[in-house]
Amino acid sequence: MLAGFGMMTESIYKSGSNLEKLLAAGQFVVTAELGPPKSADLEMIKTKSGYLRGQVDAVNITDNQTAIVRVSSLAAARLALEQGVEPVMQMTCRDRNRLAMQADILGAYLLGIRNLVCLSGDHQCFGNHPTARHVYDLDSIQLIQMVRDMRDRKIFACGEEIKNSAKAEAKEPRMFIGAAANPFADPFEFRVIRLEKKIAAGADFIQTQCIYDMDRFKRWMDMVRARGLHQRCKILAGLTPIKTAGMARYMRDKVAGISLPQALIDRIEQSKEPKTEGIRICVEQIQELRNMEGVAGIHLMAIEWEHKVGEIIGLAGLLPRPTPPE
Repeated sequence: MLAGFGMMTESIYKSGSNLEKLLAAGQFVVTAELGPPKSADLEMIKTKSGYLRGQVDAVNITDNQTAIVRVSSLAAARLALEQGVEPVMQMTCRDRNRLAMQADILGAYLLGIRNLVCLSGDHQCFGNHPTARHVYDLDSIQLIQMVRDMRDRKIFACGEEIKNSAKAEAKEPRMFIGAAANPFADPFEFRVIRLEKKIAAGADFIQTQCIYDMDRFKRWMDMVRARGLHQRCKILAGLTPIKTAGMARYMRDKVAGISLPQALIDRIEQSKEPKTEGIRICVEQIQELRNMEGVAGIHLMAIEWEHKVGEIIGLAGLLPRPTPPE
């Protein structure tokens, strides 16, 4: 009886990851970001994992972010898992065709990785190999659908079943599928339409671009709720704490899709302790987001500031983190 109950309970989950279980239980989740090193440096992964372990529910492992060569997201995700951190492996369309993507998805699943975020990827012109050829065999929406078909229909992108022979049992990779959304890019009205396409393709959760313009984000969430999208997918609001006024101005002027009000820059600039003020602003944002209908959690992107994540989460009243249900 107990064994049968356990099997029935497990079947309600798409992947069984801790992140999925917490979201299904209605917990306000916290994810963070771990950028792999730009060298064969295992200690950096161990150190960053140590900062984040127990402070957040899962950790995004970025995939050559800003088109700069780093340790692969697949390898870094497995190493983070060995350090006691649940990884959310990122996969971009920039560097792989569908054969390589599907091979890496199968490999990731066998290595114990259960969360996957599907992204287009920063164009290579922004990185350290600007003359490299991009791939973009699929776009991010097609990648989402491919992962869902592998999980739910047990088929590869070509339509073949995921099994070793005609008589063999299908062995599909069961991933909790994530995607990104930018509520601030133009045209603004199209943002929620693109979100809906990603959800229709199979996205289980969404992590947004970092939020500074709360009024614009609220308008986006109004459109999300009007379409009922918050009931079809879990939305995690992206946040990046500001360290200096220079960082704020750079993000406003140089980072695509960022809307950063002058009032926030002024607060940082006028503060005697800019980093402390940046953390204070981030905590204020978290408190506001916790009370916003349709926001299921936050995604904290503390760029090369992982050691401050625990402090921010603690000040926001989000510690200790909940235990995932069985």
